[in-house]
Amino acid sequence: MTTTSAAPGTHPDFSDFPAGFRGALLRPDSARYNTARALYQGRAADEVPALIAQCLDEDDVATTLRYASARGIPVAVRGGGHGSDGYAMPDGALVVDLSPMKAVTVDPKARVVRAQPGVLLGELDAATQRHGLAVPAGTVSTTGVAGLTLGGGIGHLMRRYGATVDNLLACEMVTVDGRKVRADEAENAELFWALRGGGGNFGVVTTFEYRAHPVGPDVVAGQLIFPIEQAADVLGGLPAVMAAAPRELGLLAAVAPAPALPTLPEQAHGKPVLVLVPVHSGDVATAHRGIDPLAALGRPLADHVARMPWLKANSMLDAIAPHGMRMNLRGGYLPALSTDAVTTLLTNAAAAPSPPGAATTINLWCMGGAISEDTAEDATAFSREGATWLWEAVSMWDTPEHDAQYKQWAKAITAAMRPHSLTNGYTNLTDDQGAEWRRTVHGSEAKQRRLRAVKAIWDPANLLRFNKNITPETAA
Repeated sequence: MTTTSAAPGTHPDFSDFPAGFRGALLRPDSARYNTARALYQGRAADEVPALIAQCLDEDDVATTLRYASARGIPVAVRGGGHGSDGYAMPDGALVVDLSPMKAVTVDPKARVVRAQPGVLLGELDAATQRHGLAVPAGTVSTTGVAGLTLGGGIGHLMRRYGATVDNLLACEMVTVDGRKVRADEAENAELFWALRGGGGNFGVVTTFEYRAHPVGPDVVAGQLIFPIEQAADVLGGLPAVMAAAPRELGLLAAVAPAPALPTLPEQAHGKPVLVLVPVHSGDVATAHRGIDPLAALGRPLADHVARMPWLKANSMLDAIAPHGMRMNLRGGYLPALSTDAVTTLLTNAAAAPSPPGAATTINLWCMGGAISEDTAEDATAFSREGATWLWEAVSMWDTPEHDAQYKQWAKAITAAMRPHSLTNGYTNLTDDQGAEWRRTVHGSEAKQRRLRAVKAIWDPANLLRFNKNITPETAA
C-alpha cells in the first residue's frame, strides 16, 4: 500500500467534529490511517480521504451524518471495502467507516439472520453454518455483505434461492440527517424497494435482516479444467446442459490462467484454460446427475469436483480475488450465450495485456431458476429481466505504469460486448460506466424515475454521491 499525505490546506480539518463520537477519527497523519483506507481495489491507494470516521454503532453513524448534513459535506461509506470502483475512500472525502460493526445473530428456528454492515461474507457463512443454514450471497469470503446486498447479490445459490435481495426481510437505516428508520414490506416500503438493488444512495444501512435456507454442511463442488482449445465447444454446449440442470446446481465458467496444480502439466501453468466451477447444494447423492453432463462437454485436463463443506465451496474463488491489486471490472447481462458472444469474449481475452504479475479472467455466470423466475422484475430495484447469463471481465495488475493499457482494454471489451449485452445489468460486477449506463442499468425508465423519486425523499442534496449514483428527481 502506497503511503500518501494530503497537501496542507487541501482538506477541512474537521476540528469541530462532535465530541460524542465514540469510534476512531483517522486523519491522513494518523497512525492507523493507511491501514484503514486500504481497499480491495488497489487503485484506491492513490486517494486521500480527509477523515475516516470508524463507527462503533448506529449512534456514531447518526452523529457523523448529522454533522455532514448540517454542513452540506458529501459522505462516502465503507462497509467491507470490496467494491471495484473504490468509491469507499475517495480523495478529500468524509468517510463513514462501518467495518467495526460486525455483529451477526441467527435465529435458527425462524431462519432469520441479522447482520451489521461490517460483516464479511465468510463471517456470515460461518455464523449461519453453525445451524446448517446459509443466506444466498456472494462467492468471495472477503466481500462485505452491505455492498453485496444493496447492489443485488448473486452467487452459487442464486439458481436455487434467488438473489440476496430476494431474501432480504428488512433494513435498519440511518438517514442523511441522522434519523433511525426501519424499511420492510410494511414500513417505508418504497425505501425498502429501492434499497434492494439501488445501492448506497438513500442512507446508511446499519442492520440487514435476511431469510436463511438449509444448505450443507456438505455440498459437491470444485473445478473442471479444459484446454483453451476446447473453450468454444464447451461454452457452446453449456446452455443446453444448464437448461436441463436442477436449480440446486450453480455454475461459473471462467477463462483464466491455469493454476499451478500437480494434476496439470507444468507447461500449462499460467496459460489460459477454461474452468467450469459447479456447485451443487442439494442432495450430494444426486449431484452427479447435474455435474456429469458438464464434464462430458469436452475432455477435461483435470477434474477436481468433490464433496466438501459449504464454507470451503463458497471460498474457492478467494484465490483469484486478492486484496490490493489495481483492477478494472466490466460486465453485463446476456440474453443468450450465443456463438458470437462467446467468440467475442474469447478473442478479447486473448488480446488482454499480460505484464508480469498480472492476470485477466473472463467469467460467465449461469442464471435461471429462482433468480430469473421467482421474483417479478418490478418487485425490487435490482434488475434481472431477460438475463440468462452474466459476463464479467476482471483485470488485476501491480503498478500504475500499466493503468493506461488496462483502461484501454476494458474500454475495448465493453464496446465489443455491447451488441451482445442487455442495457440493464448487475451493478456490483462492473465498474461504473457513466451516466448513460446508469440510466438503464436498473431496467425500465419507470424504475429509474421511481429510484430518483425515492432518492429525492431520502437524500435530496445527494450527499451520498460516492457510488453508482442515482440523482435526486429534483436535481437532474
